[in-house]
Amino acid sequence: MQTDIHSHLLPGVDDGSQDLQTSLFFIEKLQELGISRIITTPHIMMDRYPNSVNTLQSPFESVYQSLKDANNNISFKYAAEYYLDEQFVPLLQQPLLTITGNKVLVEISFVSAPPQLHQWLFDIQAAGYQPILAHPERYGYYHNEFNQYHLLKELGCQLQVNLLSLTGYYGKGVQKAATLLLEQQLADFIGTDLHHEKHLHAIIQISNNNKLRKTLDEYPFKNNTLTE
Repeated sequence: MQTDIHSHLLPGVDDGSQDLQTSLFFIEKLQELGISRIITTPHIMMDRYPNSVNTLQSPFESVYQSLKDANNNISFKYAAEYYLDEQFVPLLQQPLLTITGNKVLVEISFVSAPPQLHQWLFDIQAAGYQPILAHPERYGYYHNEFNQYHLLKELGCQLQVNLLSLTGYYGKGVQKAATLLLEQQLADFIGTDLHHEKHLHAIIQISNNNKLRKTLDEYPFKNNTLTE
């Protein structure tokens, strides 16, 4: 993968890492797994994690400076994972935090597909951004309507699969959906979505799964096509 575009490694800003030392530990472990560039994506969910540059810059600088002090030259920056709901719409009136260029990571409800989703995807693109939908395989309501994934791609939305979805970590249904997304060449990116040590342990175990490693090696993910 080399470039991880989805994780929660800024300390104390969401449900990911809660302190600086944990953030540094996770980053070092990802490096050991071959990741050389991290674009971490804290939640921006206005009713739960009302983050912005004002809340994220200081935690980012604490991690960045600690890496520098340790002579760790890993590429580390932050963007965001935006939750799409009515409270997201006003955010389009100001610059969004992008993964790179104009690419914006977004997520939707795990309970049901928002009826405004297609309109929001249009609005995001009309504002000049390229939406990337995080972990589409985890939205169970699409599992029996697989054509919806094709429709999302037709609407200009790129798809980012979670690494652990392919291991069965989130359940067999999610694993099947993630596998089908790869088989049908619908997935564009892959990410760790690393939040906590249980995630990290499961990610490390992938090194023992030769079949999955072969699949990951052969799939044309676009992570390494991203430029600043």
